Parts: sequence; structure tokens; C-alpha cells
Amino acid sequence: MNRRDFLRLSLVVPSVSASGQVAIAFGAASLRLTLHPERSGNPIPADFTGLSYETAQLANPDFFSRANTELIGFVRRLGASGVLRIGGNTSAYSVWTPDGAPAAGSEEIAGPDTGNQAAPRRPVTPLAIKNLRDFIDATGWKLVYGLNMGTESPQSVAAEADCVAKTMGSKLVAFQLCNEPDLFARNGVRGPDYNFEQFATEWQRFFEAVRSRVPGAPFAGPDTAFNNEWLVPFASRFKKDVLFLSQHYYAEGPPTDPTMTIGRLLRPNPTLQDEFNGMVRTRQNSGLAFRMAETNSCYKGGKQGVSNTFASALWGADLMYQLAANGGTGINFHGGGYGWYTPIAGTPTKGFQAQPLYYAMLLFAQGGSGQLVETQMTGGADTQLVTAYGLKNNDGTLKAAIFNKDEERDVRLTIDPGSPATHAMVQRLSAPRIDDTANTTFGGAAVGAGGVWAAA
Repeated sequence: MNRRDFLRLSLVVPSVSASGQVAIAFGAASLRLTLHPERSGNPIPADFTGLSYETAQLANPDFFSRANTELIGFVRRLGASGVLRIGGNTSAYSVWTPDGAPAAGSEEIAGPDTGNQAAPRRPVTPLAIKNLRDFIDATGWKLVYGLNMGTESPQSVAAEADCVAKTMGSKLVAFQLCNEPDLFARNGVRGPDYNFEQFATEWQRFFEAVRSRVPGAPFAGPDTAFNNEWLVPFASRFKKDVLFLSQHYYAEGPPTDPTMTIGRLLRPNPTLQDEFNGMVRTRQNSGLAFRMAETNSCYKGGKQGVSNTFASALWGADLMYQLAANGGTGINFHGGGYGWYTPIAGTPTKGFQAQPLYYAMLLFAQGGSGQLVETQMTGGADTQLVTAYGLKNNDGTLKAAIFNKDEERDVRLTIDPGSPATHAMVQRLSAPRIDDTANTTFGGAAVGAGGVWAAA
């Protein structure tokens, strides 16, 4: 093979050779990965994977519907169970319109909102919610639904929640009352002095309005952009009212900043570790699970030449395992339309296609759910940009996901499974170049229309 073709690789390696080891030659630097299947880490739930879309997309009631069979195929390829999240910046400008009936078949497509200005007001109708239930049923996934505490009244929000709860039934995981309330002051949704105490008072008022209309309605929050100073007190104050905590994470931004590069994306990010630290603290103190309900590579819709490249596939898959290893229970990659970072790009009329980030989610889906196990990486080389995770599936299959995010150096890796095994299989996530935008493959094969894929 051409060395450049596989300069940067990610692997899922179920079991190993009969000798007890398998050596995978990436190049010069030599490392050894030892798995300890007897030492269990955090679990990976079956519904860990998720996608996130703007609420404005519901203005086209045909988008999330049973008729959108191609998008359904792409979603199903990512797992038999998962979580679709409806929210984003436009959730603060959605208008519950119980008597409205937008014309079916419109091609209104909502990509990731950049947050540069107030979004246009978009109607959300019972027809959109009905079709959304059909879409959810067709995928086998469940739903986290964002409500509009930003610009709507508690009574209107409660009426919308009533319709959603009755329509979704057991498919509804939780309501979220707002999107990134810690940025309300910056985005003009609230005044410049808006703080956590004001937010908590509002949240309580809207929560009570919904619960009075929908007794037992499930909730999550605070869905902050990234603010442990809000996450920790929210967990303390509302731990009896929410099923899990949610927060966002963007690795880079804004896209106009020239320092937001591929190299920066692939290096360890102190902000992410801070978020993990807050997640761990709140889980220990409150007992609540944590979901990264919106995330991607670069905020404000992504950065061309970074968010739409093979680098985003390496970054995204590694992030999923990092989150699981730190005790997170789920992740939702934000997208839609033709946003630079969207996992699935396109429209029902023009068709959909898998972007590089989609392959990250595909790798994770092939890894499957189960129990993470302890790993140890040794060798003379610096391993900061080489990461590995061990996983034991529920059927006992042992796997390792390994990521080489070094732009310049190959790695020769020897894997010791820690127990006898009889065979090995390697699936490679690869592309010709780190900045390639169109030739990512996994298992030697590209994802086709409707999410059709099979390892070569």
C-alpha cells in the first residue's frame, strides 16, 4: 500500500491472533497496547450515539417524516438505537402554532445556525410533530426535544410540550427548556446582566408550567454552551427534576480565526478536560448522568478545510470514546443542510451523502456497546496524539479502537489482548490525506446512498 494512503489510521480490532498478539505496522514509531479485559471501566449504552438538528427544520414538516427514506437509512446505519435531539439556536425563535398547517413538501432546509443574529421566527405545528414521530419510529431511535424558554410564554411552551408528549409517548427521552442559556445575554435573548439565578428562576417557572399540563414530563438541562459555573449549581438545585445533565462542546471557533486549524483540532484540548472534570464532579455530587447534547468541531457552523475533512473523522471518533471513558452516557453531533461540519449533508430533493464526520460515528457503531476495559500504552515515542480504548461487547468480543492523530508520523503498534484469542480482524478508517474532503472510507468501503455500507 502507499504509505501516504494510511498515514493516519483508526482501527477497530476485535480479538487478536492465536499467538496472543497482533502487530499492525503503521511505520517507524513503535508502541505496545495492552488490554486488561478483567478491569472494567465505564459502560457504553446502546443509545450513546446521537444527532442534533435545529428546531427550525420542523418548519418543513416533510423533512422529519416517514417519506424521507434516504435520511432514515443514514440514521439507521449508525445503530438500531440512538437519540435525535431537536434544538439549537433556532429553538429560541420557534413558535408553537397549534392551528397552523404549513404546505407539505416545502424544501425549507435549516443548516446549523451561526448565532450571528436573531433567527427568523419559524412555526412548529402538530403536523410536524406527527411526522417527527413517524420518522423516529422508522429509525428505531428516541427523541430529546428542545422547547422555547427564550422568547415564548410558559403557557405556549406547555401547550407544545403537551402535543409532543402525547404524540411521542415512550419515544420521548426528555424535554430541554432552552439552548445555551449562558449565552442568552451575548445573543440578545436576555439583558447583559442575565445570570444563573435569573435563569434558574425562569427555568423553575417554565418547568412548573409544563408539569401542570403534562404531569411527569421528563426533563434534562441546563444545556449550556460550556459553563461548569452553571452546570454544578443547576445539578444541585434541580437534581430531583431532571433525568440527566446536558451541556455542549465545540473544539474550535470562530471559523474566521486563522489559528483554528486541523493541527489544533487534533491536539488535546484543555477546555474539553475542564468539561469532563465538571461532568465527573456533578455526577458524583448529584448522581445524574451526563449527555453532550450538542457538539462539533468549530462553532458558527464549522470551518471549511477543517470541519469537512478527514481530520474531523479522527477527532469525532476519538471524542466519542473519550466521553464514554470519562463516564458520559451519550453524544449528539449537530448538523443539517450543507453545514461544513454536518455528518449527513443534503436535502430530500437533491439527496444525502455521508461527510467525513459520519464515518467517525460509523466506526463507533461498529465498535458497539458494552463495557470499556483498561488499556495501557507503552513505548519510547510520545503517545499524546495516539490514543486507544478497549471494549468488551456484551457477547464477550474484545475490541480496541486506536487513533493516530499525528499529522507527520506513522506508528507500528503491537497489541496484547491480555487473554488467549484465536483470530483477528482490522477495520481501517482512512483517507488519502488528512485534509481530504471526499474520499474517507471505513473497512475499505465508502458509505453509499441511504447509508448503504459493508466492509470490503
